[in-house]
Amino acid sequence: MGGILSAIGSFLASIGHIIDPLCGPVGAFTLLGPSSILSCGADGWGDEIAFGFRVTVALAIATLPVGLTIGFLLALASQSLERTLRAAVGIYTTIFRGLPELLTLFIVYYGLQILIQSILSAMGVEQRIEINAFFAGMIALSVVFSSYCSEVLQSAFKAIPKGQYEAGHALGLSGGSTLRLIVLPQLIRIALPGLVNLWMNLLKDTALVSVVGLSDIIRQTGIAAKVTKEAFFFYLLACALYLALAIVSSFGIGFIERRSKRSEVRR
Repeated sequence: MGGILSAIGSFLASIGHIIDPLCGPVGAFTLLGPSSILSCGADGWGDEIAFGFRVTVALAIATLPVGLTIGFLLALASQSLERTLRAAVGIYTTIFRGLPELLTLFIVYYGLQILIQSILSAMGVEQRIEINAFFAGMIALSVVFSSYCSEVLQSAFKAIPKGQYEAGHALGLSGGSTLRLIVLPQLIRIALPGLVNLWMNLLKDTALVSVVGLSDIIRQTGIAAKVTKEAFFFYLLACALYLALAIVSSFGIGFIERRSKRSEVRR
């Protein structure tokens, strides 16, 4: 079993190297040649920065579905007739929209360690626990993202006429089927502009995880800047990488917008 997992890992690593936009066979840093400060290998900083680029992308992609799911559940809860449930959603969104993202990251990163350590101590287990920086960053960014996402989705829910729900009931659809077949397609189209803004903010907020030791774009370019004394060059490179992510995201968002508009009723 271990051999199979090792083979799968090697295969995925080779695929990742081939499609690596920075240090792959046709990557941007590879094309600069071995004499460049950004060359991939022992002589340049290309591999380190390419690794940070992959970490940043992985963190954003891992955070997005978690934040969207929590935000959607919060938005659904805010539509509930149960007053305490709506109050709980209000408290959640107020806290995580009001706290600075960096402070939320510190609370998650250090607070989870203390919480898990306390639980283990109560069970008689004396072992030091250290939370993975990637996991802590994902959780912290997810709760912040979900608090803003829930507000966007709540507004989208309110923009859908109640007649849409009544139409689903008249057709004999259950509440879940009405939500999935009638409400959700309209919800996506209405909420998409706000969600796009949140995604762009999420890409920028991934830079915060560098303060807890995660080797993202900011941390890797910062190390390169200190060693080479070329701070302006490497931080300018970090700007270019974040802008590249934003440009690629705009193409993907445009595709999603075109697909979502297919569900609109043409008049």
